[in-house]
Amino acid sequence: MEHINTVGLIGGGQMGEALVRGMLEARLFPPAEIMVAEPDSARRDYLRATYSVAVTADALELAKACSVIIVAVKPQIIGSVLSRYRPGITRQHLVISIAAGITIKRLEEELGEEVRIIRVMPNTPALVLAGASALSPNAKAGPEDLETAKRIFSAVGTCVELGENLLDAVTGLSGSGPGYVFAFIEAMVDGGVLAGLPRPVAEQLVLQTVYGSAKLALETGEPAAVLKGRVTSPGGTTITGLEVLENSGFRGAVMTAVKAATERSRNMGQ
Repeated sequence: MEHINTVGLIGGGQMGEALVRGMLEARLFPPAEIMVAEPDSARRDYLRATYSVAVTADALELAKACSVIIVAVKPQIIGSVLSRYRPGITRQHLVISIAAGITIKRLEEELGEEVRIIRVMPNTPALVLAGASALSPNAKAGPEDLETAKRIFSAVGTCVELGENLLDAVTGLSGSGPGYVFAFIEAMVDGGVLAGLPRPVAEQLVLQTVYGSAKLALETGEPAAVLKGRVTSPGGTTITGLEVLENSGFRGAVMTAVKAATERSRNMGQ
């Protein structure tokens, strides 16, 4: 099989576009080596015009052209989508799936056990090249396949390798985590308004505070508990606010949310 393109994406939605942009900005592949299969003609035109990548509506064309195929469609339609691709996918392909909750076993049932498969759980900050992804290979995927997947997903953020049994926990934590953070941001902004700040000012201050706190934790590598201790003076404002969060069950609620989302992901995959 002669592959013209290197990477093909099934689905040109937000996450598919983020991966295209990340790969191009990291110069992993030139536009000529990327193809996107997308049923919506307007979306195909947009992707071709914006990124100069190849586009198609034909499943078999993408399978014939590309050696690495990234499945970037919603889990609810994965069966119908992959049934169109199965005739064109062989053991020469590496298939990378980012469909939440869809297990490697299910992907092997859809595509065949001989296919090299890597399951990845990314999150939406990949849209701004600041994502957090975890990946897990099947038995057929080798070290070179893992390196390919790591290079692609490192282009849109950070990437770790884990056993598949932990990917549901990743879904509940970093996959769903942006939702928890945005809820926290919204509450912080409302708190600023309640304290008398104009909403635009509160939004600006909260966003920079959350961004700066995460950046500080990333760049120092110090545990959150240590960093929290540094801004918590005896009898001061921060410890007073933290007391309210503790009394309101803040930490327990966040832990329970992660656990509940993990269970939901596990159930979706069954």
